Amino acid sequence: MQKLILASASPQRKRLLQGLELDFTVIPSNFNEAEYVESDAAQRAQHLARLKAQDVAQGDPDAFVIGCDTLVVSPLGELYEKPETPADAERMLRSYNGKACTVHSGLCIVAPGGKTFEGVSSSSVHFKKLTDTDLAWWISTGLWQDRSGAFQIDGPGQLLIEHLEGDWSSVVGLPVFLLGKLLEESGYPTSSVNG
Repeated sequence: MQKLILASASPQRKRLLQGLELDFTVIPSNFNEAEYVESDAAQRAQHLARLKAQDVAQGDPDAFVIGCDTLVVSPLGELYEKPETPADAERMLRSYNGKACTVHSGLCIVAPGGKTFEGVSSSSVHFKKLTDTDLAWWISTGLWQDRSGAFQIDGPGQLLIEHLEGDWSSVVGLPVFLLGKLLEESGYPTSSVNG
């Protein structure tokens, strides 16, 4: 079986990949996202996924390496990174109140030999009307930390959301349907994808 590497330390991505019952190793990328400048959110997510996968693939050129990046765009078109403070998280959440944000999840597989297979999955997350009580509760959980856009769609964060248009796994951070397609295109030998 060819070696498969997830180039991300995200526990959410790890759980999603484990759900596919694939054998893989986690080797987080050391690529510095702050050094990369791209204003288009979907392109930025896709390019960062490729750069992260290529970073890890340099250390193991015979493996299939999965790179991911997830970005959130506010209802007003502002790119939301991970919030740095509770106040920053609350600012993001207030902008979602009764509205929808867009989540772009870029995905790239670097196959042995360096060829890349990539794509982006975009979804719209529609939030319910958020009260001050809702906001105070969510901030108090601490679950907004290390989350692009200050929210999650797995776990308790689902209680803030009215509905989703798109792929749930993509909003979590690893678009599983796209991953299956790219694994097949890359030639990764797994019966769950090819058979």
